[in-house]
Amino acid sequence: MDSNTLLQPNPKAAQKTKKNSGYKQPWMLHLMVLPAVLLVFIFAYLPMSGLVMAFQDYKAGLGISGSPWVGLKHFRYMLENEYFLQITWNTLFFACSKIIMNLIVPFIFALLLNEVRNMGLKRSIQTLVYLPHFLSWVTLSGILIDVLAQTGLINQFLSSVFGIKPIFFLGDGFWFRFTIIFSDVWKEFGFNTIIILAALAGINPALYEAAEVDGANRIKQTMHITIPALIPILIVVATLALGNVLNANFDQVFNLYSPLIYQQGDIIDTFVYREGLLSGQFSFATAVGFFKSLISLILIVISYRLAYKFAGYRIF
Repeated sequence: MDSNTLLQPNPKAAQKTKKNSGYKQPWMLHLMVLPAVLLVFIFAYLPMSGLVMAFQDYKAGLGISGSPWVGLKHFRYMLENEYFLQITWNTLFFACSKIIMNLIVPFIFALLLNEVRNMGLKRSIQTLVYLPHFLSWVTLSGILIDVLAQTGLINQFLSSVFGIKPIFFLGDGFWFRFTIIFSDVWKEFGFNTIIILAALAGINPALYEAAEVDGANRIKQTMHITIPALIPILIVVATLALGNVLNANFDQVFNLYSPLIYQQGDIIDTFVYREGLLSGQFSFATAVGFFKSLISLILIVISYRLAYKFAGYRIF
């Protein structure tokens, strides 16, 4: 047999090898995932059948099948309602402020924490700032209500040290917005810091050694090595956060707001809760929720496209 013939690949053998090399998940793994899939299907997909109420004048006594159809009536009323425009602005303001601050604060904190050489101290600080992430907003809201009350710890400190009159943090529109943003950043920046620290751990130490040989100090190393290396992960986190731009954290706002600051603190989710469950306007509340979900879906698709374009990140 000619030596050239031996060197030529066999198409059938290559195709067979490629076919056999595919990873086949055993049925046991699928069985393990089945309970989670069923839960998602029951609690996330089956309730979507209720979206038809957005196009009906829903009456509980008649049910979905017997309620009259009204087309886009509720959507037109929603877009013409000035208060809906106000709560949409509130939602965008809260969500965008949280996204920006939850990028800036963890980024700066991670850079500072990365300079700590004592590993015991570094891990202790990281644990302390990460701890609030595990607490629910029900628990944290109770703490914040007591601490931020007019006779609470913060106002007593401001009054005794600076002579400032008590501030109505949860009853004044301006201070309520500040409290919502600050408390969310305080709760979540420890978790976001871990993401950035993980990216820092992936930077090649040889780059720092070469920069140190060239005479670069720690500030120049941070400016020319650390920050450029972190830009891709920041782009991924920022673009993926666009999908949540209409989610201003219902749990947080619902547990902290009151009728005094509805104008400045009400968001889409709390508005849907009051209109649907408290006022009984099921069709209108469904229309508002459906509109929000549709816009969120579009933003999620755009965010994944942007993450793939600018940072090469993709799931599928």
